[in-house]
Amino acid sequence: MYEKLKASIMRSPVIDKNGYPYLIHPVTDGIPMMEPDVLEEIIDWMVSVCSFDCDRIAAPESMGIPFAVPLSLRLRIPYTVIRKRSYGIEGEIKVSYKTGYSDSDVYINGLKKGDRVVIVDDMLSGGGTLSAIVGALRENGISVTDALVVFNKGSEIESVNKRLGMDIKRMFDISVVDGSITVRDA
Repeated sequence: MYEKLKASIMRSPVIDKNGYPYLIHPVTDGIPMMEPDVLEEIIDWMVSVCSFDCDRIAAPESMGIPFAVPLSLRLRIPYTVIRKRSYGIEGEIKVSYKTGYSDSDVYINGLKKGDRVVIVDDMLSGGGTLSAIVGALRENGISVTDALVVFNKGSEIESVNKRLGMDIKRMFDISVVDGSITVRDA
């Protein structure tokens, strides 16, 4: 199942980013290009594993956006982009987090206490980005009803699930060792 996505993963280059093995793929980087059939497999999977019992789909910039847009169109649920820059809008939520290769901030706008969101993103690696976003949303009275990622890279998903008290849904578990990619169904 999802053979087009699996085949595209196996063709992906891996680069070293300060000791971090970084997979380059259309899902994670938007390059070389996203084939429509691959995107359709991803969207079909997301719809099949999630009820989308929410008021909004939330997508971290930038690689959550390619999933939020077609989901919004298909499900008729509005989406919000969690941006990498501040707009200074009233109610803006600043979120600081750490990934395997950088420290960053993102900004959440347009959500309010009582809203229910589903988060969609490309990859879970160490869980820093997702954990920080979920924590900030909850601190502001916003319920996260589900979280979906295409790839889980690394073995930390169970500890992230436990820490967040939720079951993050993922399409594939992938690993990169010495430049070789392994793909396993989740």
